Amino acid sequence: MKLSQSTINSTVWKACDSFRGTLDPAGYKDYILTMLFVKYISDVHKEKKEEYEKKYKGDAVRIERALKHERFKMPEESSFDFLYEQRNADNLGELINVALENIEEENRAKLDKVFRNIDFNSEANLGQTKDRNRRLKNVLNDFSVLNLRPSNLDDNDIIGDSYEYLIERFASDAGKKAGEFYTPKSVSILLAKLVEPKEEARIYDPTCGSGSLLLKAAKEVGSTNFSLSGQEVNGSTWALARMNMFLHGRDNATIEWGDTLNNPLHKENDHLKKFDIVVANPPFSLDKWGADNASSDQYGRFWRGVPPKSKGDYAFISHMVESLNEHGRAGVVLPHGVLFRGSSEGKIRKALIEENKLKAVVGLPANLFYGTGIPACILIFDKDHVIRGAKKDEKGDNTEVLFIDASREFENGKNQNKLRSEDIEKIYTTYKNWETIDKYSYVATNKEIAENDYNLNIPRYVDTFEEEEPIDIAATQQEIATIKTEMTAVEEQMATYLKELGF
Repeated sequence: MKLSQSTINSTVWKACDSFRGTLDPAGYKDYILTMLFVKYISDVHKEKKEEYEKKYKGDAVRIERALKHERFKMPEESSFDFLYEQRNADNLGELINVALENIEEENRAKLDKVFRNIDFNSEANLGQTKDRNRRLKNVLNDFSVLNLRPSNLDDNDIIGDSYEYLIERFASDAGKKAGEFYTPKSVSILLAKLVEPKEEARIYDPTCGSGSLLLKAAKEVGSTNFSLSGQEVNGSTWALARMNMFLHGRDNATIEWGDTLNNPLHKENDHLKKFDIVVANPPFSLDKWGADNASSDQYGRFWRGVPPKSKGDYAFISHMVESLNEHGRAGVVLPHGVLFRGSSEGKIRKALIEENKLKAVVGLPANLFYGTGIPACILIFDKDHVIRGAKKDEKGDNTEVLFIDASREFENGKNQNKLRSEDIEKIYTTYKNWETIDKYSYVATNKEIAENDYNLNIPRYVDTFEEEEPIDIAATQQEIATIKTEMTAVEEQMATYLKELGF
Protein backbone atom coordinates (compact mmCIF):
# COMPACT_ATOMS: atom_id res chain seq x y z
CA MET A 1 0.00 0.00 0.00
CA LYS A 2 1.31 3.43 -0.95
CA LEU A 3 2.21 5.97 1.69
CA SER A 4 -0.57 8.50 2.35
CA GLN A 5 -0.30 12.18 3.14
CA SER A 6 -1.72 11.67 6.63
CA THR A 7 0.78 8.92 7.47
CA ILE A 8 3.74 11.09 6.50
CA ASN A 9 2.33 14.07 8.38
CA SER A 10 1.67 12.18 11.59
CA THR A 11 5.01 10.32 11.51
CA VAL A 12 7.06 13.46 11.00
CA TRP A 13 5.06 15.41 13.56
CA LYS A 14 5.77 12.64 16.08
CA ALA A 15 9.49 13.05 15.36
CA CYS A 16 9.23 16.52 16.86
CA ASP A 17 8.88 14.92 20.31
CA SER A 18 12.66 14.53 20.39
CA PHE A 19 13.02 18.31 20.54
CA ARG A 20 9.97 19.46 22.49
CA GLY A 21 11.05 20.90 25.81
CA THR A 22 14.54 21.55 24.45
CA LEU A 23 13.71 24.07 21.72
CA ASP A 24 10.62 26.05 20.87
CA PRO A 25 8.87 25.21 17.57
CA ALA A 26 10.49 28.14 15.76
CA GLY A 27 13.84 26.49 16.55
CA TYR A 28 13.28 22.78 16.05
CA LYS A 29 11.31 23.20 12.82
CA ASP A 30 14.62 23.65 10.98
CA TYR A 31 15.96 20.28 12.18
CA ILE A 32 12.79 18.37 11.36
CA LEU A 33 12.23 19.95 7.95
CA THR A 34 15.87 19.47 6.98
CA MET A 35 15.71 15.79 7.94
CA LEU A 36 12.52 15.34 5.90
CA PHE A 37 14.30 16.93 2.95
CA VAL A 38 17.34 14.63 3.30
CA LYS A 39 15.16 11.52 3.68
CA TYR A 40 13.16 12.37 0.58
CA ILE A 41 16.05 13.14 -1.75
CA SER A 42 17.90 10.07 -0.44
CA ASP A 43 14.97 7.80 -1.26
CA VAL A 44 14.49 9.38 -4.69
CA HIS A 45 18.19 8.90 -5.46
CA LYS A 46 18.09 5.30 -4.24
CA GLU A 47 15.13 4.44 -6.47
CA LYS A 48 16.75 6.07 -9.51
CA LYS A 49 20.01 4.23 -8.88
CA GLU A 50 18.20 0.89 -8.67
CA GLU A 51 16.40 1.64 -11.93
CA TYR A 52 19.70 2.35 -13.68
CA GLU A 53 21.33 -0.73 -12.16
CA LYS A 54 18.56 -2.84 -13.62
CA LYS A 55 18.63 -1.00 -16.96
CA TYR A 56 22.42 -1.16 -17.40
CA LYS A 57 22.83 -4.57 -15.76
CA GLY A 58 25.26 -3.34 -13.11
CA ASP A 59 27.57 -1.39 -15.48
CA ALA A 60 28.98 1.07 -12.89
CA VAL A 61 30.29 3.57 -15.48
CA ARG A 62 26.97 3.88 -17.29
CA ILE A 63 25.06 4.01 -14.01
CA GLU A 64 27.24 6.84 -12.73
CA ARG A 65 26.96 8.72 -15.99
CA ALA A 66 23.16 8.45 -15.90
CA LEU A 67 22.96 9.62 -12.30
CA LYS A 68 24.94 12.77 -13.17
CA HIS A 69 22.06 13.87 -15.39
CA GLU A 70 19.48 13.52 -12.65
CA ARG A 71 17.81 16.47 -10.91
CA PHE A 72 20.26 16.32 -7.99
CA LYS A 73 23.26 14.31 -6.85
CA MET A 74 23.47 12.39 -3.59
CA PRO A 75 26.90 11.41 -2.20
CA GLU A 76 26.63 7.94 -0.67
CA GLU A 77 28.01 9.10 2.69
CA SER A 78 25.43 11.88 2.82
CA SER A 79 22.41 9.68 2.30
CA PHE A 80 19.87 9.08 5.01
CA ASP A 81 20.68 5.37 4.99
CA PHE A 82 24.33 6.09 5.73
CA LEU A 83 23.40 8.42 8.60
CA TYR A 84 20.99 5.82 9.96
CA GLU A 85 23.76 3.21 9.99
CA GLN A 86 25.84 5.68 12.01
CA ARG A 87 23.04 6.47 14.49
CA ASN A 88 25.06 5.11 17.44
CA ALA A 89 28.21 7.10 16.61
CA ASP A 90 29.60 9.38 19.30
CA ASN A 91 29.95 12.20 16.76
CA LEU A 92 26.53 11.81 15.14
CA GLY A 93 25.82 15.56 15.00
CA GLU A 94 29.12 16.19 13.27
CA LEU A 95 28.45 13.41 10.74
CA ILE A 96 25.08 14.95 9.84
CA ASN A 97 26.70 18.37 9.38
CA VAL A 98 29.33 16.91 7.04
CA ALA A 99 26.64 15.09 5.08
CA LEU A 100 24.73 18.35 4.57
CA GLU A 101 27.87 20.16 3.47
CA ASN A 102 28.55 17.46 0.88
CA ILE A 103 24.97 17.62 -0.45
CA GLU A 104 25.41 21.39 -0.87
CA GLU A 105 28.74 20.95 -2.61
CA GLU A 106 27.39 18.41 -5.09
CA ASN A 107 24.29 20.51 -5.85
CA ARG A 108 25.72 23.99 -5.62
CA ALA A 109 23.50 25.51 -8.31
CA LYS A 110 20.32 24.54 -6.48
CA LEU A 111 21.27 24.14 -2.82
CA ASP A 112 24.22 26.45 -2.23
CA LYS A 113 24.31 27.64 1.41
CA VAL A 114 20.92 26.09 2.19
CA PHE A 115 22.25 24.22 5.24
CA ARG A 116 24.69 26.87 6.46
CA ASN A 117 22.34 28.13 9.18
CA ILE A 118 21.62 24.80 10.82
CA ASP A 119 23.96 22.94 13.15
CA PHE A 120 23.13 19.37 14.17
CA ASN A 121 26.14 19.43 16.48
CA SER A 122 25.02 22.48 18.46
CA GLU A 123 25.36 22.08 22.19
CA ALA A 124 23.43 25.30 22.77
CA ASN A 125 20.40 24.02 20.85
CA LEU A 126 20.50 20.26 21.25
CA GLY A 127 22.27 19.76 24.57
CA GLN A 128 25.50 18.10 25.62
CA THR A 129 26.90 15.18 23.64
CA LYS A 130 24.98 12.35 25.31
CA ASP A 131 21.61 14.12 25.17
CA ARG A 132 22.29 15.45 21.67
CA ASN A 133 23.13 12.01 20.30
CA ARG A 134 20.04 10.50 21.93
CA ARG A 135 17.78 13.12 20.34
CA LEU A 136 19.34 12.79 16.91
CA LYS A 137 19.18 8.98 17.07
CA ASN A 138 15.48 9.19 17.93
CA VAL A 139 14.88 11.47 14.95
CA LEU A 140 16.68 9.08 12.61
CA ASN A 141 14.65 6.18 13.99
CA ASP A 142 11.39 8.08 13.46
CA PHE A 143 12.22 8.92 9.85
CA SER A 144 13.56 5.46 9.04
CA VAL A 145 10.04 3.99 8.92
CA LEU A 146 9.09 6.25 6.00
CA ASN A 147 9.64 4.98 2.48
CA LEU A 148 9.55 8.19 0.45
CA ARG A 149 10.43 6.70 -2.92
CA PRO A 150 8.26 8.25 -5.66
CA SER A 151 6.81 4.82 -6.50
CA ASN A 152 5.57 4.53 -2.89
CA LEU A 153 3.78 7.88 -2.78
CA ASP A 154 0.17 8.69 -3.65
CA ASP A 155 1.10 11.59 -5.92
CA ASN A 156 4.01 13.78 -6.93
CA ASP A 157 3.07 16.70 -4.64
CA ILE A 158 2.76 14.70 -1.45
CA ILE A 159 6.17 15.61 0.00
CA GLY A 160 5.80 19.28 -0.82
CA ASP A 161 2.34 19.21 0.75
CA SER A 162 3.72 17.52 3.86
CA TYR A 163 6.39 20.18 4.07
CA GLU A 164 3.68 22.86 3.90
CA TYR A 165 1.62 21.01 6.50
CA LEU A 166 4.55 20.93 8.90
CA ILE A 167 5.40 24.59 8.38
CA GLU A 168 1.79 25.46 9.19
CA ARG A 169 1.83 23.27 12.32
CA PHE A 170 5.08 24.82 13.46
CA ALA A 171 3.61 28.28 12.88
CA SER A 172 0.56 27.37 14.95
CA ASP A 173 2.80 26.35 17.87
CA ALA A 174 5.43 29.06 17.49
CA GLY A 175 3.27 32.03 18.54
CA LYS A 176 4.67 35.46 17.79
CA LYS A 177 7.71 34.14 15.91
CA ALA A 178 5.49 32.35 13.39
CA GLY A 179 4.75 35.55 11.50
CA GLU A 180 8.38 35.64 10.45
CA PHE A 181 8.11 32.56 8.27
CA TYR A 182 4.48 31.76 7.44
CA THR A 183 1.37 33.45 6.09
CA PRO A 184 -1.85 31.62 7.05
CA LYS A 185 -2.97 29.35 4.24
CA SER A 186 -6.40 30.92 3.75
CA VAL A 187 -4.90 34.41 3.48
CA SER A 188 -2.30 33.21 0.96
CA ILE A 189 -4.99 31.59 -1.18
CA LEU A 190 -7.12 34.76 -1.13
CA LEU A 191 -4.21 37.06 -1.96
CA ALA A 192 -3.07 34.77 -4.78
CA LYS A 193 -6.56 34.83 -6.29
CA LEU A 194 -6.89 38.61 -6.07
CA VAL A 195 -3.69 39.32 -8.03
CA GLU A 196 -4.81 36.90 -10.78
CA PRO A 197 -1.46 35.60 -12.10
CA LYS A 198 -1.50 34.42 -15.73
CA GLU A 199 0.72 32.23 -17.88
CA GLU A 200 4.25 33.53 -18.46
CA ALA A 201 3.95 35.71 -15.35
CA ARG A 202 7.05 36.75 -13.46
CA ILE A 203 5.95 36.39 -9.81
CA TYR A 204 7.88 37.98 -6.93
CA ASP A 205 7.66 38.13 -3.14
CA PRO A 206 10.09 40.60 -1.50
CA THR A 207 9.51 39.13 1.99
CA CYS A 208 8.94 35.53 1.00
CA GLY A 209 9.39 33.74 4.34
CA SER A 210 9.24 30.00 3.73
CA GLY A 211 7.84 30.55 0.23
CA SER A 212 4.26 29.45 0.82
CA LEU A 213 2.67 32.61 -0.60
CA LEU A 214 4.77 32.35 -3.76
CA LEU A 215 3.67 28.75 -4.22
CA LYS A 216 0.00 29.68 -3.78
CA ALA A 217 0.38 32.36 -6.45
CA ALA A 218 2.08 29.85 -8.74
CA LYS A 219 -0.78 27.40 -8.28
CA GLU A 220 -3.27 30.03 -9.50
CA VAL A 221 -1.52 30.19 -12.89
CA GLY A 222 -2.85 26.77 -13.80
CA SER A 223 0.27 25.70 -15.70
CA THR A 224 4.04 25.54 -15.23
CA ASN A 225 4.67 28.51 -17.50
CA PHE A 226 5.82 31.14 -14.99
CA SER A 227 8.86 32.15 -12.96
CA LEU A 228 9.21 32.63 -9.22
CA SER A 229 11.49 35.08 -7.41
CA GLY A 230 11.75 35.98 -3.76
CA GLN A 231 13.94 37.52 -1.09
CA GLU A 232 14.10 36.75 2.63
CA VAL A 233 16.16 38.46 5.33
CA ASN A 234 16.26 35.59 7.85
CA GLY A 235 18.89 32.99 6.91
CA SER A 236 17.17 29.90 8.32
CA THR A 237 13.82 30.94 6.84
CA TRP A 238 15.50 31.57 3.47
CA ALA A 239 16.83 28.00 3.64
CA LEU A 240 13.31 26.70 4.30
CA ALA A 241 12.08 28.58 1.23
CA ARG A 242 14.80 27.05 -0.95
CA MET A 243 13.95 23.54 0.26
CA ASN A 244 10.23 24.26 -0.08
CA MET A 245 10.69 25.26 -3.71
CA PHE A 246 12.80 22.17 -4.38
CA LEU A 247 10.24 19.81 -2.87
CA HIS A 248 7.48 21.39 -4.96
CA GLY A 249 9.49 20.95 -8.14
CA ARG A 250 10.28 24.68 -8.44
CA ASP A 251 14.06 24.24 -8.59
CA ASN A 252 14.40 27.24 -10.89
CA ALA A 253 12.89 29.67 -8.41
CA THR A 254 15.34 32.45 -7.57
CA ILE A 255 15.23 32.96 -3.80
CA GLU A 256 17.77 35.49 -2.53
CA TRP A 257 18.98 36.03 1.02
CA GLY A 258 19.09 39.62 2.21
CA ASP A 259 17.27 42.75 3.38
CA THR A 260 14.95 43.81 0.55
CA LEU A 261 14.48 47.42 1.67
CA ASN A 262 18.19 48.13 2.16
CA ASN A 263 19.69 45.74 -0.36
CA PRO A 264 17.25 44.52 -3.03
CA LEU A 265 18.87 41.63 -4.90
CA HIS A 266 16.50 41.16 -7.83
CA LYS A 267 17.94 43.56 -10.39
CA GLU A 268 18.43 43.97 -14.11
CA ASN A 269 21.07 46.37 -15.41
CA ASP A 270 21.46 47.98 -11.97
CA HIS A 271 17.73 48.75 -11.83
CA LEU A 272 15.00 46.94 -9.94
CA LYS A 273 13.79 43.92 -11.85
CA LYS A 274 10.20 44.36 -13.02
CA PHE A 275 7.51 41.76 -12.39
CA ASP A 276 3.98 40.98 -13.53
CA ILE A 277 2.87 39.95 -10.04
CA VAL A 278 4.21 41.02 -6.65
CA VAL A 279 2.78 39.55 -3.43
CA ALA A 280 3.89 40.00 0.16
CA ASN A 281 3.00 39.69 3.82
CA PRO A 282 5.77 41.90 5.22
CA PRO A 283 6.41 42.38 8.94
CA PHE A 284 3.75 44.74 10.26
CA SER A 285 4.95 48.29 11.03
CA LEU A 286 8.63 47.34 11.01
CA ASP A 287 10.78 49.59 13.18
CA LYS A 288 14.26 50.73 12.06
CA TRP A 289 13.65 49.62 8.51
CA GLY A 290 16.27 51.93 6.98
CA ALA A 291 14.60 55.34 6.71
CA ASP A 292 17.90 57.19 7.23
CA ASN A 293 19.17 56.09 3.83
CA ALA A 294 15.87 56.11 1.96
CA SER A 295 16.06 59.66 0.62
CA SER A 296 19.21 58.73 -1.32
CA ASP A 297 17.89 55.33 -2.45
CA GLN A 298 19.68 54.49 -5.70
CA TYR A 299 16.58 52.75 -7.07
CA GLY A 300 14.32 55.77 -6.59
CA ARG A 301 11.70 53.84 -4.66
CA PHE A 302 10.76 56.59 -2.21
CA TRP A 303 10.11 59.51 -4.53
CA ARG A 304 6.56 59.85 -3.18
CA GLY A 305 7.94 60.33 0.33
CA VAL A 306 9.96 58.56 3.00
CA PRO A 307 7.85 56.54 5.47
CA PRO A 308 8.38 57.02 9.25
CA LYS A 309 11.44 55.42 10.81
CA SER A 310 9.28 53.34 13.15
CA LYS A 311 6.80 52.07 10.55
CA GLY A 312 8.07 50.39 7.39
CA ASP A 313 4.66 49.51 5.90
CA TYR A 314 4.78 52.10 3.12
CA ALA A 315 8.43 51.32 2.49
CA PHE A 316 7.37 47.82 1.46
CA ILE A 317 4.45 49.21 -0.56
CA SER A 318 6.80 51.62 -2.34
CA HIS A 319 9.24 48.83 -3.15
CA MET A 320 6.47 46.59 -4.46
CA VAL A 321 4.87 49.23 -6.69
CA GLU A 322 8.25 50.22 -8.13
CA SER A 323 8.95 46.54 -8.85
CA LEU A 324 5.90 46.23 -11.12
CA ASN A 325 6.11 46.33 -14.89
CA GLU A 326 3.72 48.53 -16.85
CA HIS A 327 0.88 46.00 -16.57
CA GLY A 328 1.82 44.58 -13.18
CA ARG A 329 -0.36 43.89 -10.14
CA ALA A 330 0.61 43.76 -6.47
CA GLY A 331 -1.15 42.45 -3.38
CA VAL A 332 0.06 43.12 0.15
CA VAL A 333 -1.18 42.25 3.64
CA LEU A 334 -0.75 45.04 6.20
CA PRO A 335 -2.31 46.45 9.41
CA HIS A 336 -5.24 48.84 9.12
CA GLY A 337 -3.06 51.77 10.11
CA VAL A 338 -1.87 52.07 6.51
CA LEU A 339 -5.40 53.11 5.55
CA PHE A 340 -5.60 56.26 7.67
CA ARG A 341 -2.30 57.28 9.29
CA GLY A 342 -1.20 60.76 8.30
CA SER A 343 2.11 62.59 7.88
CA SER A 344 4.44 61.05 5.29
CA GLU A 345 2.29 57.92 5.05
CA GLY A 346 -0.72 60.07 4.18
CA LYS A 347 1.30 61.82 1.49
CA ILE A 348 2.37 58.51 -0.10
CA ARG A 349 -1.15 57.14 0.11
CA LYS A 350 -2.57 60.24 -1.59
CA ALA A 351 0.00 59.99 -4.40
CA LEU A 352 -0.79 56.33 -5.07
CA ILE A 353 -4.52 57.08 -5.22
CA GLU A 354 -4.07 60.07 -7.50
CA GLU A 355 -1.87 57.96 -9.76
CA ASN A 356 -4.78 55.52 -9.94
CA LYS A 357 -2.61 52.61 -8.81
CA LEU A 358 -4.74 51.53 -5.85
CA LYS A 359 -7.44 49.13 -7.03
CA ALA A 360 -8.98 47.52 -3.95
CA VAL A 361 -8.99 47.45 -0.15
CA VAL A 362 -10.15 44.29 1.64
CA GLY A 363 -10.72 44.27 5.40
CA LEU A 364 -9.98 40.88 7.00
CA PRO A 365 -11.25 39.32 10.26
CA ALA A 366 -9.30 39.67 13.49
CA ASN A 367 -7.06 36.89 14.82
CA LEU A 368 -6.18 35.38 11.44
CA PHE A 369 -2.43 35.79 11.82
CA TYR A 370 0.07 33.99 14.01
CA GLY A 371 1.49 36.14 16.78
CA THR A 372 -1.03 38.98 16.59
CA GLY A 373 -4.76 39.22 17.06
CA ILE A 374 -5.17 42.53 15.25
CA PRO A 375 -7.22 42.59 12.06
CA ALA A 376 -5.33 43.24 8.84
CA CYS A 377 -6.23 44.32 5.35
CA ILE A 378 -5.19 43.50 1.80
CA LEU A 379 -4.32 46.27 -0.63
CA ILE A 380 -4.34 45.54 -4.35
CA PHE A 381 -2.35 47.80 -6.67
CA ASP A 382 -2.64 47.67 -10.44
CA LYS A 383 -0.46 49.55 -12.94
CA ASP A 384 -3.08 48.86 -15.61
CA HIS A 385 -6.13 49.77 -13.53
CA VAL A 386 -8.99 49.84 -16.03
CA ILE A 387 -12.45 48.64 -15.04
CA ARG A 388 -15.06 48.13 -17.74
CA GLY A 389 -17.98 50.52 -17.28
CA ALA A 390 -16.24 52.40 -14.47
CA LYS A 391 -16.83 56.08 -13.86
CA LYS A 392 -14.32 58.43 -15.42
CA ASP A 393 -12.89 61.67 -14.17
CA GLU A 394 -12.55 64.83 -16.23
CA LYS A 395 -9.38 63.43 -17.81
CA GLY A 396 -11.17 60.29 -18.92
CA ASP A 397 -9.23 58.13 -16.47
CA ASN A 398 -10.73 55.33 -14.42
CA THR A 399 -10.86 56.53 -10.84
CA GLU A 400 -12.50 53.82 -8.78
CA VAL A 401 -11.39 51.84 -5.73
CA LEU A 402 -13.31 48.83 -4.44
CA PHE A 403 -13.74 48.49 -0.67
CA ILE A 404 -14.72 45.11 0.82
CA ASP A 405 -15.49 44.57 4.50
CA ALA A 406 -14.91 40.83 4.96
CA SER A 407 -14.22 41.15 8.68
CA ARG A 408 -17.40 39.44 9.89
CA GLU A 409 -17.36 36.24 7.85
CA PHE A 410 -14.92 33.54 8.99
CA GLU A 411 -14.56 30.29 10.88
CA ASN A 412 -14.07 30.90 14.57
CA GLY A 413 -11.17 28.74 15.76
CA LYS A 414 -10.02 27.95 19.28
CA ASN A 415 -6.67 29.70 18.89
CA GLN A 416 -6.87 31.08 15.37
CA ASN A 417 -9.64 32.24 13.10
CA LYS A 418 -9.55 31.37 9.41
CA LEU A 419 -11.26 32.23 6.17
CA ARG A 420 -13.45 29.44 4.85
CA SER A 421 -13.52 28.57 1.17
CA GLU A 422 -16.91 30.26 0.84
CA ASP A 423 -15.52 33.44 2.43
CA ILE A 424 -12.63 33.48 -0.02
CA GLU A 425 -14.95 32.86 -2.95
CA LYS A 426 -17.33 35.65 -1.89
CA ILE A 427 -14.47 38.16 -1.63
CA TYR A 428 -13.02 37.15 -4.99
CA THR A 429 -16.41 37.12 -6.77
CA THR A 430 -17.21 40.59 -5.42
CA TYR A 431 -13.81 41.79 -6.60
CA LYS A 432 -14.19 40.14 -10.00
CA ASN A 433 -17.69 41.53 -10.51
CA TRP A 434 -16.65 44.95 -9.20
CA GLU A 435 -19.89 45.48 -7.35
CA THR A 436 -21.39 47.34 -4.43
CA ILE A 437 -23.17 45.02 -1.98
CA ASP A 438 -25.10 46.43 0.96
CA LYS A 439 -23.09 46.22 4.18
CA TYR A 440 -20.29 44.30 2.41
CA SER A 441 -18.66 46.26 -0.42
CA TYR A 442 -18.62 49.67 -2.06
CA VAL A 443 -17.16 51.04 -5.28
CA ALA A 444 -15.82 54.51 -4.46
CA THR A 445 -14.62 57.17 -6.87
CA ASN A 446 -11.36 58.95 -6.29
CA LYS A 447 -13.42 62.11 -5.83
CA GLU A 448 -15.18 60.52 -2.84
CA ILE A 449 -11.84 59.39 -1.44
CA ALA A 450 -10.44 62.90 -1.87
CA GLU A 451 -13.45 64.30 -0.01
CA ASN A 452 -12.49 61.95 2.83
CA ASP A 453 -9.00 63.49 2.78
CA TYR A 454 -7.61 60.27 1.26
CA ASN A 455 -8.54 58.32 4.36
CA LEU A 456 -9.20 54.70 3.33
CA ASN A 457 -10.71 53.52 6.59
CA ILE A 458 -13.25 50.96 5.39
CA PRO A 459 -16.24 52.08 7.56
CA ARG A 460 -16.15 55.43 5.73
CA TYR A 461 -17.22 53.59 2.58
CA VAL A 462 -18.95 50.37 3.68
CA ASP A 463 -21.77 51.00 6.14
CA THR A 464 -22.14 47.92 8.31
CA PHE A 465 -24.32 49.57 10.95
CA GLU A 466 -27.25 47.37 11.94
CA GLU A 467 -30.29 49.26 13.20
CA GLU A 468 -31.73 47.87 16.40
CA GLU A 469 -35.39 47.00 16.51
CA PRO A 470 -37.42 49.79 18.16
CA ILE A 471 -38.26 49.15 21.79
CA ASP A 472 -41.91 49.14 22.84
CA ILE A 473 -41.61 51.18 26.06
CA ALA A 474 -45.18 50.53 27.27
CA ALA A 475 -44.89 46.76 26.74
CA THR A 476 -41.50 46.69 28.47
CA GLN A 477 -42.91 48.59 31.50
CA GLN A 478 -45.81 46.16 31.69
CA GLU A 479 -43.40 43.21 31.55
CA ILE A 480 -41.32 44.67 34.39
CA ALA A 481 -44.46 45.19 36.52
CA THR A 482 -45.53 41.58 35.89
CA ILE A 483 -42.10 40.26 36.88
CA LYS A 484 -42.15 42.30 40.10
CA THR A 485 -45.59 40.91 41.02
CA GLU A 486 -44.41 37.36 40.35
CA MET A 487 -41.26 37.92 42.44
CA THR A 488 -43.33 39.23 45.40
CA ALA A 489 -45.53 36.12 45.28
CA VAL A 490 -42.48 33.84 45.18
CA GLU A 491 -40.86 35.64 48.13
CA GLU A 492 -44.06 35.31 50.21
CA GLN A 493 -44.27 31.59 49.41
CA MET A 494 -40.59 31.10 50.37
CA ALA A 495 -41.20 32.88 53.70
CA THR A 496 -44.10 30.49 54.44
CA TYR A 497 -41.93 27.43 53.71
CA LEU A 498 -39.08 28.71 55.91
CA LYS A 499 -41.50 29.36 58.82
CA GLU A 500 -42.82 25.81 58.54
CA LEU A 501 -39.23 24.51 58.65
CA GLY A 502 -38.52 26.48 61.81
CA PHE A 503 -36.34 29.20 60.35
